[in-house]
Formats: sequence, C-alpha cells, structure tokens
Amino acid sequence: MPQQAPSALPPAVLLNARNAVIVHQSLYAVARLGVADLLQKGPRSAANLARELKVNEDALYRILRVLASQGIFEENSDHSFRNTDISNFLRSDFPGSMRALFIFWGSDYSFTSLGQIMRTLETGKCAPELLSDNDSFEQLRRDPELARIFDDAMTTMSRSMAPAAAAAYDFTGWESLMDVGGGNGILLAEILRAHPRLRGVLADQEHVLDRAREHKFLAGDLASRASMEPCNFFENIPSGCRAYIMKNIIHDWDDERARLILTNCRKAIASNGVLLLVELSVGEANVPSFGKFIDIAMLSLTGGRERTEAEYASLLASAGFRLNRVVPVNPHFGIIEAFPV
Repeated sequence: MPQQAPSALPPAVLLNARNAVIVHQSLYAVARLGVADLLQKGPRSAANLARELKVNEDALYRILRVLASQGIFEENSDHSFRNTDISNFLRSDFPGSMRALFIFWGSDYSFTSLGQIMRTLETGKCAPELLSDNDSFEQLRRDPELARIFDDAMTTMSRSMAPAAAAAYDFTGWESLMDVGGGNGILLAEILRAHPRLRGVLADQEHVLDRAREHKFLAGDLASRASMEPCNFFENIPSGCRAYIMKNIIHDWDDERARLILTNCRKAIASNGVLLLVELSVGEANVPSFGKFIDIAMLSLTGGRERTEAEYASLLASAGFRLNRVVPVNPHFGIIEAFPV
C-alpha cells in the first residue's frame, strides 16, 4: 500500500487548519494598515513600512514573512517585500479588491464573535446576544465606524457577484423591482443597467438609505428609473412593485424572524408577483461548500443560518409562497424564485 504524502497525514490537516487562523489575522492586520497600497509602487523594507505606519518593525516583518511564505507577498534577498498577484487584491484601488472583507472579518465585531463559539454551542445564542444582550445589527446602529466597516465589506461582496446575478435572471418581464434591505443599492444598480426597461425601488432603513445616497450607485443615468423608500422589514414592506428581491437577508435570521420577514413580503407582493432570494447554497450532500463556512459565521454573529433548497421550500411555504426554481448565479449563490400562493 503506497505511503501517504506528509501533507495528507491527518495531523498535518489539523495543523494547517490551525495555521489558517494565523494567516487570516495576519491578513486582517496588513489589510487594516494598507500595506499592499504602500507596496504598489515597488518593494519596501519592513523598517521603512513600519516607520510610515507607526508600528513595531520586528512584529511587522514577522507578519509579512509568514504571509510571504504563503505566496501572498514576496520577500526579496534584502528583506524587502513586494506585492504579488495575490496581495494586489488587498489594495484599495485594485479591481475586485478584497481589502474591506478582511478588515471586517478580522475586526472585533466578527473575530470576537467567533471566539465565543463554545458559549454559542452551549446556548445556541449568537455572540452579540451573549456579550451585550443586543443583536448584531443593533451594534451596527450604535457604532458608526463599525457600520462603515460592515458597509464597505458588503459593498465588496455585492460588487463581486451583482453583475452575475443581474445576468442570470430575466428581470425585465416583471417591469418593477424592489430591493428589500438592499443596502447601498449596488445590486439594484447592476440589475437596472442590465435591464433598461425595468424600474427599481431601494427599500431599507432611513440611516442605510442615507449611506446609499452618499455612494450614488443609483444616481446619474439611473436616477430616472430608481427611487428609495424607508422600510423596516420586521414591521412593514412597501407595496407597488411586481418583483421583490432580497440578497443575503434571510440567512441573517433564525426561522422565526425569517418567517416574519417573508410574511411581510407576502403582504406586499401581488398575486401575480414574485419573490427572489439571492442566497448561498450549502448543498444537499455533505461536501465542501463556501455556504457551510458562512453558516458557522451566521451562527456566531447573527443567530441566522444557511439553508438547503428543501429548507427554503418549507420556510417559504410557511409564509405563503411556493418555491418554483433555483437559478444558479455562480458556484456559491443562487436566485430562489418563489410565487405567492
């Protein structure tokens, strides 16, 4: 029987999983500091970077060294560092930049929540409820800087998948579309651009709409076809559109609160309308998937969950909808199409 390669030995698998936490937090640190931005014009030493960033030179060198060992940066023979094809995605100005995501996932808001995993396991409660008796979104409402970090991260996520979502589904036939809990409006903007005959409404809480107006994704050539309406989806969802879309909203909540949101959607949607949920898939079989990782993040941060197609069908049925089909967007996301019953 052939001998296993050392990298495939069970202890190595477990140690690599442990090491991934160290790599993640090192990425958070360099993303927060903007190191990749500083290396954009060429190699710089850790000493030079540390002076500009006002951090400890030895600590910065060691963090850059471990990241370079993973191919994320490149270390030169004189101990200076340069960007690679990977670290370019940590630059603020790089197309498809992931900098905001690492700042968010390494922040106290996210990483501290994951650090409470044992208490979450014992109680079933998410970390914000355990630590402050508030849900995670109440924390965002109370902390403008944290809300900005969250907003930047969600903008990054939406920018990466919004064009694919706009292309995957034919929205035009519905004539009007309301993006419920649509944040800064980037998804709605992409859909409106891809479907020129469509009219769109961005519905969210007033303070979120204020940030959307600052981003101006729905301004310019889209202004004549886009409007904004204040909305708290736990209380009431505005009527007036044929199609309603929600991206990564239902996964934030447990079944009880998700059902309340969907029930409010049902009250707003006409019998000839449609509800569209853009959500991650965990897959029916227990194989590796991005959705399974985010499911644990939801367990820790919000008390929500990722769901299988069967679980969505059951949840939607309990709120007065029939799941019709799931339209693939990319390997991770799908658009769940549901009709009122």
